[in-house]
Amino acid sequence: MAAAKPTLTDSLSFCLAQLTAAAGEGLGGGKDIATNETPLGRALFVLRTRHVKAAGGIERFRARGGLRPLLALLRRAAAAGPAPSQAGPGSAPSSVESATCDGPAPSSGPAPSASSSSSSSPPARLRKTLDLALSILANCCTEGACRAEVRRLGGIFSLVTILQCVKTDSIQNRTARALGNLAMEPESCGDIHSAGAVPLLVESLTACQDSQCLQSVVRALRNLADSPQHRLALAQQGAVRPLAELLAAAPDPALTLALVRALLELSRGCSRACAEQLSLGGGLGPLVSLASHSKKAVREATILILANLCAQGLVRPALGNAGGVEVLLDELRRRRGLNGAGPASQQPLVRAVCLLCREAINRARLRDAGGLELLMGLLRDPRASAWHLRVVAALVGFLYDTGALGRLQALGLVPLLAGQLCGDAGEEEEEGREAASWDFPEEQTPERAEPGSFRSLRSWLISEGYAAGPGDISPDWSPERYPPPPPPPEPAEPTSPTLGPASLRTPRTLRTPGRSPAATSEEPWGREGPALLLLSRFSQAPDPSGALVTSPALCGLLAYVTGSPGPPSPRALRILTRLTCNPACLEAFVRSYGAALLRAWLVLGVAPDDWPTLRARPARRQHRELGEMLLQNLTVQAESPFGVGALTHLLLSGSPEDRVACALTLPFICRKPSLWRRLLLDQGGLRLLLSALTRPAPHPLFLFFAADSLSCLQGLVSPTVSPALSPTIPLDLDAPSPCLYEHLLGPAPIPAPDLHFLLDSGLRLPAQRAASATASPFFRALLAGSFAEAQMDLVPLRGLSPSAAWPVLHHLHGCRGCGAALGPVPPPGQPLLGSEAEEALEAAGRFLLPGLEEELEEAVGHIHLGPHGGPESVGEVFRLGRPRLVAHCARWTLGPGQCPRKRALALVGLVEAAGEESGPLTEALLAVVMGVELGGKGSSLDC
Repeated sequence: MAAAKPTLTDSLSFCLAQLTAAAGEGLGGGKDIATNETPLGRALFVLRTRHVKAAGGIERFRARGGLRPLLALLRRAAAAGPAPSQAGPGSAPSSVESATCDGPAPSSGPAPSASSSSSSSPPARLRKTLDLALSILANCCTEGACRAEVRRLGGIFSLVTILQCVKTDSIQNRTARALGNLAMEPESCGDIHSAGAVPLLVESLTACQDSQCLQSVVRALRNLADSPQHRLALAQQGAVRPLAELLAAAPDPALTLALVRALLELSRGCSRACAEQLSLGGGLGPLVSLASHSKKAVREATILILANLCAQGLVRPALGNAGGVEVLLDELRRRRGLNGAGPASQQPLVRAVCLLCREAINRARLRDAGGLELLMGLLRDPRASAWHLRVVAALVGFLYDTGALGRLQALGLVPLLAGQLCGDAGEEEEEGREAASWDFPEEQTPERAEPGSFRSLRSWLISEGYAAGPGDISPDWSPERYPPPPPPPEPAEPTSPTLGPASLRTPRTLRTPGRSPAATSEEPWGREGPALLLLSRFSQAPDPSGALVTSPALCGLLAYVTGSPGPPSPRALRILTRLTCNPACLEAFVRSYGAALLRAWLVLGVAPDDWPTLRARPARRQHRELGEMLLQNLTVQAESPFGVGALTHLLLSGSPEDRVACALTLPFICRKPSLWRRLLLDQGGLRLLLSALTRPAPHPLFLFFAADSLSCLQGLVSPTVSPALSPTIPLDLDAPSPCLYEHLLGPAPIPAPDLHFLLDSGLRLPAQRAASATASPFFRALLAGSFAEAQMDLVPLRGLSPSAAWPVLHHLHGCRGCGAALGPVPPPGQPLLGSEAEEALEAAGRFLLPGLEEELEEAVGHIHLGPHGGPESVGEVFRLGRPRLVAHCARWTLGPGQCPRKRALALVGLVEAAGEESGPLTEALLAVVMGVELGGKGSSLDC
């Protein structure tokens, strides 16, 4: 018939007319529907095979009004079918059943198949009509406009009625297919749920034997799981367990794919009911086996199902026993190894692996399968920063697993945790209560009778705000067993704010990953809580120095303590206190410059990021007190017999780097004069530190630490030096002395000059021969000796500029402190090397004028190292190479009232200016530290 040539009876108009006539006759009840079976069957057949399948045919069929008579025919055909089964939960209303299904209802239970029972099978012609009509309707429902019209015309209720009344596999197949297509629209999906189709579809899963029918039913259930509410409704109505049982029966490949796709949808945001049914249906083992399926679609869907199931704690132990831990780890490892795999494909697996860490049995499996290395790889990967908080929270599960902690420490967990304290990772996603560890399942205890007095007391506590709800007060407590304590006496002065009900709560939200016994409600639990808990566990080891007393770990802890927007967690303070009180950590604090870092960061307020560029950081008194307390703890360890031996061994027998670190740290942690004198002065620790200044820095803040250490040592050596003393050279230039040379520059000087000095520039400077000859041995020999200049009235002075000659002439005529020495000195910020000041100093030395040299050096110090000078000028002054100026630079740098930052910057300038010639700088600094003045160029100190 399909191959026959189209006739008039095959036209769409003829088919619609037959369909309308059959629907009208059925509704009117004038004729039996079997009377027109042959023309109606022909029309339905042509509609399905030719018109609906043609391009645009579904739209033409809908536009010509074919859906209304088609649905009317289905209602009439369903009314002529056999009786439905007994109604169950969520089934269609009884009024509709009585109106559409006549006859006695069979007993409840699984409906027999069409081949085994005639009571549930319609006549052959009626079955054919239903098959064709349902096939046409299912095909039409593949388009959105048809789905909307079918919903408007009430077709969903008709399909549910057919599904309830006709238990033939072919009818069930086409009905489920039509419902599955309709469920693609959210509005239709809700109507299908409301019509009670879910229990009927679940019943079909257990009754049908045909694979095609089962695939249609499974697809319908999958499409009905379009929202969390609908997924929960499906699970509560028992839709998951039959799917799991079918999967356990090893069906054909097509049905297997349909089942895993349906279970994937149902397990999204996995509910407790879904997990329970899937486990009871025996689906965990088959799912783990299907994870290695040859077909990619089956394999990937199965992996995601296993990952979704991990959200329920009750199923995670069984999932681990079935081999799910190894499967998920292998898949996550494979996806991380793919270059094209993005974070979105790894996110559900990372979440699942982290949730598996909440049970002890799964933690053991994860550790043996290399999961610790995988989690550490996630923490090191900056692209996985969004999961870092979740991974750290998962590692809290290994808190009391000594072997796992040792492995994590060897993999470098501690510096990663320290970096997490002040990182920019996003907030950890909250998990529901059902995701909590199943190692501590909730126990449902029966309610006990409560005495009336307890109920009254509980009501009063809740009304007054002392309890948030009834669950906050245990019924075991009673006033008779636990009498209330006496009221505290009122203080005379309100020294601290009174703690009220609101202040008794934790300052930040308490979020426990699972219900870990280690995370108690007394501790504030913010985003840094898991990392601090792990660091605290590491700090409780007998010797935590190798992991925690390192520069990255200490920097992370100190950055958190000083940079936390609110009060830092007390756990971080306990970690620092525990480390500084542990004798095993003393050498590590010395080697890593940890003590110097504590002082710089907490006491002085200079963090590594603040050096050398200044950053605005508010100075807090509590940080300074914390730093002084931690340094005092280290002092107690250093001055104990064990500490003295350790420091002596480190200074005398350690590596060169350790010896320098020990010499630098001793002034911070040693207060006994006998100890620091013996180690720093008698055994050469101070010279060792000074000689290391010009070598490559072993630490980014080495010169800052060294400047602070030398200043502290100077305070130990000379504790009576007042910080108010200025480090500058005493020079009173505010009230200059009278100038004795100025009168020679007038138009009629008295007495008149008897000599002129001729400069290279041609300038003639007047002078008195007698005064010039007595001021310097050089000029005495030149002007009063046997040289030709003694007879000349115009004496040339070669290699001297006017600015450099000006202070020389003033000095020759007896000027002392008249201000002429300030003339050739450039202002701060300009170089001194090659300046007129350097030329004047060289001229003073060449003309044997030591007084002028001293006066010029005082002028340089006053301008560049005075109140208006800065640390950047110290190096410039040092480059002049004058012994007195070198000593002046050292005094300015280590002055007791100097700012720590300026002191360090000045030392940096001195080291750069000294270059490889460190001898003068070492001697100058050593003299200042020891409180000794350098007597001259050849003076030296032994210590």
